[in-house]
Amino acid sequence: MDFPAGCPHLGAMKFILSTHNMSSNPAIEERIQHRIEKLEHLNGRALETRVTLEHDRTQAPERQFRCAVRLVVRGPDLFAEDVEEDPLKAVDLAFKKLEQQVRKLHGLKKARHQEAARAKEARKDNGV
Repeated sequence: MDFPAGCPHLGAMKFILSTHNMSSNPAIEERIQHRIEKLEHLNGRALETRVTLEHDRTQAPERQFRCAVRLVVRGPDLFAEDVEEDPLKAVDLAFKKLEQQVRKLHGLKKARHQEAARAKEARKDNGV
C-alpha cells in the first residue's frame, strides 16, 4: 500500500506498507498510521517511512510475525525491527525502537549546537 506525500492523515511524509505471507487489516493500518504520526511529531523532517510486515510460519509461534520499519531522513536512514507472536505487538515494539533512535538523534544534534554556542561564547569572552 502506497500513500502519496501530502495525505491529510500523514502530513508531508510518504508512507509505504508492504506485507509478505499475510494480508493487511484496518486495525494494523490504523496502528501504523498512529505510530507514524507520533514519529512525525518527533521528527518533522522525515521524508518517507517504509513498513514491512511478514508472517513466517516456519518460525516458533512466539516469533512468527516480523515488523521492519525504515525511516528515511537526511543523512543515514533509521531502521528498527522486531519479531513477536502478534503483528500489532511487533508493530508497537519496532516503532518504539525507532522512536528511541529519533530521540537519541535529536539529543545529539541539540548537544552539538549547545557545544558550539558555548565555544562561541568562550571566544567572545576571550576577545578573539
